[in-house]
Amino acid sequence: MNDVRDMQYTTLGRTGLKVSVAGLGCGGFSRLGQGHGRSVAQSVDVVRAALDAGVNFLDTAENYGTEAIVGQAIKPSERDRLVISTKTMIVEAGQRRTPAQVVASLHGSLKRLRMERVDVFHLHAVSPQHVDHAIEVIAPALRKEQEAGRIGHLGITETAPNDHSHAALPKAIDSGLFDVVMVAFHLLHQNARERVFPLTRASGVATLLMFAVRRIFSEPGRLQATLEALVQRGELPAALLEDASPLGFLTPQPGPLGIIDAAYRYARHEPGVDVVLFGTGNIGHLHTNIQSILADPLPAQALALAQQRFGHLVGVGLDAPGIAARP
Repeated sequence: MNDVRDMQYTTLGRTGLKVSVAGLGCGGFSRLGQGHGRSVAQSVDVVRAALDAGVNFLDTAENYGTEAIVGQAIKPSERDRLVISTKTMIVEAGQRRTPAQVVASLHGSLKRLRMERVDVFHLHAVSPQHVDHAIEVIAPALRKEQEAGRIGHLGITETAPNDHSHAALPKAIDSGLFDVVMVAFHLLHQNARERVFPLTRASGVATLLMFAVRRIFSEPGRLQATLEALVQRGELPAALLEDASPLGFLTPQPGPLGIIDAAYRYARHEPGVDVVLFGTGNIGHLHTNIQSILADPLPAQALALAQQRFGHLVGVGLDAPGIAARP
């Protein structure tokens, strides 16, 4: 089991905030276990276990339905040492939200979180066609909320399943309005290395990494099926499937747990990555995930081979979970 003393911390870009390199994602398919029928009390226990393990960065959202759980789990006495991130959509039912609607969403989030201020407030899953609206219309209204002390820093997240080439984030970064971005990057979807990380590193914009491990690595059989489909489409050589464990070069530990461990380690040590987000509704999985994120980098030879074999792939494994309506 991890201890708070084992956790590693970093500075969240130009925000200056000290954050754990492992961040608890309160959405995804699990939503702290709410997506799998867990009780609210059980989900609160997951948050408490993360805090006890030294995680001080929690990421939730209006649409995840977990803000109230996060708010219930946090003790007032520990709020100052935590960094809380939440989000709101700027498009609802196909229509762009107005600044007033987004500000109202922020206020609703603060109420559910039982907080007067959120450290990072993101515009959530912003597509390339709506990024100008985010920059020109919504962000100015949120700057006023920032000046009023209800937001520490503005952030923006890409819509990974619908923006495989990371078209939205470069424009958002260039605007200078957002101190934090959330970006998808994993073993079979590596193009943020060229398209996003050089920009964030040059500007001091912090990165939160999503999709380091999703169903493609954690669901039995999905990785093999994905590789077979990629071979059939001509995106990978057929010889790859001759190996009983096509990704076995990344880890000496066989089986799914070894691949998950390798996937977290791969993402964690990529230059330009600040926080690796992980989601779970299971305390045992929580500690295993944290251990992987805190583990040493993969061998340089394995990293080079992963880039050589898979660096050209785009959009693999970016399936999106269903998003729960907020309570």
